[in-house]
Amino acid sequence: MTIEKITFSEFQARLKKQGLPKEHLAFKCPMCGFVQSAQTFICAGAGKDFGAVEKYIGFSCVGRFTGAGSSRKEPDGKPCDWTLGGLLSLHELEVEVEDERFQPVFEIASPAEAQALFVLHTASAKAQKSVDEALGFSSDAQVAS
Repeated sequence: MTIEKITFSEFQARLKKQGLPKEHLAFKCPMCGFVQSAQTFICAGAGKDFGAVEKYIGFSCVGRFTGAGSSRKEPDGKPCDWTLGGLLSLHELEVEVEDERFQPVFEIASPAEAQALFVLHTASAKAQKSVDEALGFSSDAQVAS
C-alpha cells in the first residue's frame, strides 16, 4: 500500500473543492468506505457541535459511536469501528502538520460524495424539524444546514 503525503495547503485545497461549510466537509473511512462529516458525528451523538466532534473527523469512523462492528473484508459502505489511533497503519493519506511531521487521515471524499452527504443531512434535518414542530417541541433545536 502506498501512502500519499501532502502539505497542509494541499489538504485545505482538496477540502475547499467540496464547496461546503466545515461541518459538512467529508472523509471516507479507509476500512469500510463510509462517507462522513462532522455533521454525521453530531447526528450520531458524538458531540453537540463542531468543536466537540472535530477531533474525530478524518481519524475515527462514526461507527465507533453507533455500535457498529469491525470492518469487513470488503468495504460495504456501512460504518465500522475503525480508528487511525491503533497499531495498524492501513490509511492511504498523510498530511504534513509540521516540518516533516505527518498525520494520518482518512481519504478526502470527492466533491460529489460530499455534496450527496450534505443533501442527506439537510433533508434529514428538515424532516426532523417538521416532526418536532408537529409534536409541539421547541423550534430552537439545532438543525443541520
